[in-house]
Formats: sequence, structure tokens, C-alpha cells
Amino acid sequence: MTPRQYSSPAVRQLAAVVEQVAPRDPARWEGRLRVPGAGGVPVQVSEQRARQLRALVGMFDRAVGRPEVAGGRVLRSVGRLFAPEVLNSVFDLVAAGELRHRAEDRGRELPVASQRVFLDCVALLAPVAAPKVSLVLPVLPLPELKPTVEAGSLEALYRGMVDLAAVGPLSRDGVALSYEQRARLLAMVAVLLDSAPRSGELAALGVADLAAGESAVGVRRRQQKGPAPRREEIAALARVHPESVRAVLGGRLEARSEATRQRVLAAVEELGPAPEVEWYALREGSRVAVSRWLEVREQVVESLPLTGSRRGLWVTLQASKAGPAGVTLLPDGLRRSYAKGIAALNWVMAGQRGWEPLPVRMEQVRRSVDVVPLDGPPG
Repeated sequence: MTPRQYSSPAVRQLAAVVEQVAPRDPARWEGRLRVPGAGGVPVQVSEQRARQLRALVGMFDRAVGRPEVAGGRVLRSVGRLFAPEVLNSVFDLVAAGELRHRAEDRGRELPVASQRVFLDCVALLAPVAAPKVSLVLPVLPLPELKPTVEAGSLEALYRGMVDLAAVGPLSRDGVALSYEQRARLLAMVAVLLDSAPRSGELAALGVADLAAGESAVGVRRRQQKGPAPRREEIAALARVHPESVRAVLGGRLEARSEATRQRVLAAVEELGPAPEVEWYALREGSRVAVSRWLEVREQVVESLPLTGSRRGLWVTLQASKAGPAGVTLLPDGLRRSYAKGIAALNWVMAGQRGWEPLPVRMEQVRRSVDVVPLDGPPG
């Protein structure tokens, strides 16, 4: 919708502000209006934030006119949208999932993370759209952390790791893990236990991140509440569109000015290299598990009909939508493979002495591990 297509005057005004902050027209993107960022420093929003701001307008449009919001009265000023009594009513509808874009999804409660995105967007827009309004944001409920795995379960898993990796395929009542699947799963668990990476950090590991003899692994830590992906980080600093960054870094300069190229390269230099690697020692059982997986991985990757990058540590074992066997697992694929493998492992190990079912979410295992990095790269 354009600002004129919204029925509420207040929402039309809000949409007009968003169009300045996050214009849909690519020709206007680089000149988009700055908004107060961290510490009040004016910044331009990323593509991801732009999509979130447009979604916010849609939510306000679906909220205004409902009896829960100002009794259904017409709101003529954008400032009314940020008044506490209106904003609280709108947020209650947002949290309850009543303002979802698709009608069939409405009524399904919005995750706390998505509620936080809504409030972040409100906090970003309010000073620009209604600078005279004293903004008071609704309070988010504290998320409940899922219980972590007991240390005994981790110890039992670790003690049995070498034995599990050494035997033939595990199966029970029709459920089985192939030798290759088990080798990959146990190597993942080994690295998880010894270095506690998040799923994205685990997926980003390459063979080159293993020290000689698989004695240690180097993990590039990512801040959970850190900046946008590096391309958008560079774009924000260079004040260009993320697609311009992609073009410059990819060597496609035919449609980009020399000034844009210089700004992108200057931003890259100012940001410096990616976060430094933290190194973690791999215990003996972990080294055995990782070494066994590397043997399997080499056989799979060598059969690849492609000549692209083969640096990824974790690769697919079967052909899929991503391509043939041997393609590097992306974070989503890695999480699915891990969850599927742990579910099968729990089933085939049921009834074994000392075994307790392990969570299929690696985050619960990760939070149970207390790891200390080495002082630096090994040897």
C-alpha cells in the first residue's frame, strides 16, 4: 500500500515517514532518512530493518479501527499511535498474534523475539514521526530458559563416544543410523562439548579450523545481539545499498561509480578482519570422533562433480535440494541433521545403562558446557 491507500490518517502519516526511512524505490535507497541509532548517533536502516518497519505499518493499519484501540475511533495524528493507551492496546494485539499479515495465522501468539522486533521498530520510528510524544514502551515478559542437560548425561555421552563410533550401524526396531551419519553426528557432538559453539558458529567451521592432529578447533565467535551480517554492516558504514557492497566485493563494477567503490573499500578497511578465532582443545575421544568423520567426509567430497569450495567441515551425505552429497551444510540444515541424528540415537540407545535421552536442540547442550579457550593457536 502507498500512504494514500491506508484508511487511517495517522497510519498514512506513519507510512509516509517509513517511506523516507526505508524507501522501496532503489534509486532513493542511498539517500534514505537517518534515524537515531545506538547512543543517539544518526544511522541509516538496513534492508532487514526496512522490511520490519513496513510490516509495522501494516500492523498499525490492522489495529486502528478495532474496538480495543481507542474504542475504534479515527486517529488523525501519527502521535496518537505512540500514546501509551493506544500503543499498549496495539501491542497486546501484536503479542496475541491478532495483527499477523495472513488471516489464517491470526490468533497464534507471536514469539517474544518478534514482539521485541516490534518494540525496537516503534522505538526507532517514534522520535522521527512524533518527536513531541514522550514514548513509554510496553514491558516484554522475560523468556523462560529451557532446562539444561545434567552434567552426568554429558559425561555419559562423552565416555561412550569412542565406543559408539567404533561399532557397526546402530539400529533398533527399524530406526538406524548409517556409519556415515553416526560419524558426522558424533563429531558434531564432540566439537559441541569441547568448544560450545552456537549452531551458526558450528556450521561456519571449515577443515582449516582444525589444528594438526585434530588437537584443537578454532571457533569464530558471533555476538548474539551483534550487528547485521557483514555485508549490511559494510553498507551501513559506507552509506550505500547492500547490493552495491555485493557488487564491489564481487568485482562487478560496471554499474557502480568509483566513489561508491572507494567508500565500500574504505568501510572494509575500517571494519577490519572478522572477529578473531578462539581456540579450544579437543579431548582424546573428540579427536578420535573428528578424525573418523574426516575420513568419511573426504570420501564424500571427493565424489563431488563440482569444483567449488570444499572447505566446509560439515557436509551433506545424500543428494538434496542444496545439491549432491558433499555440499557444505548451512546452519538450518545442520540443525535439522543434528536433531534428526540425536532423535535416532536416543531411540537406539534407549534402555542402555547410564543413558538418558539428550535434547534434540543443541542449544540446551551448549548451555550445559563450561569451556575455556586456549591462550592462542596451538603450537
